[in-house]
Amino acid sequence: MKLLTYVLLVLVASTGAVVSADELSKRDQIHIAVQEICPVSGQKLGDHGAPLKVKIGEERVFLCCKACLQGEVNPQHWAKIHENFAAAQGICPVMKKDLPQNPKWTIIEGQIVYVCCPPCTKKLAADPQAVLQQIDDLYLASLQARQKSR
Repeated sequence: MKLLTYVLLVLVASTGAVVSADELSKRDQIHIAVQEICPVSGQKLGDHGAPLKVKIGEERVFLCCKACLQGEVNPQHWAKIHENFAAAQGICPVMKKDLPQNPKWTIIEGQIVYVCCPPCTKKLAADPQAVLQQIDDLYLASLQARQKSR
């Protein structure tokens, strides 16, 4: 809740750079697909061109367009984005068990990572790159499962 309050007080700063879809990394493309919506407008990412990568608080997320650089984060959109990330991750990267309804979290290199309990957040620091790769793999599996169900 503290992070959400902090984020809501911060205007989205123009720290994002406009990049074409071809210039987005594979990791960025996966994160855009999982995030789905803009935290300012609630619009689907990609509907207004290549999303812009920005930093809100400690997190790196994407906005749908340049106009949203001047907007404020909508609390409902912010909550939905975090629901999307938690659902796509699905399991604690340390304990390999399903995330609880209200998982704990930490930020690793600008990315939110959910865990089952506070002690797991400390264990993530041992190999952050491996954790981030594991989370990307979970996101990708979730996206593939979603496509198969359509």
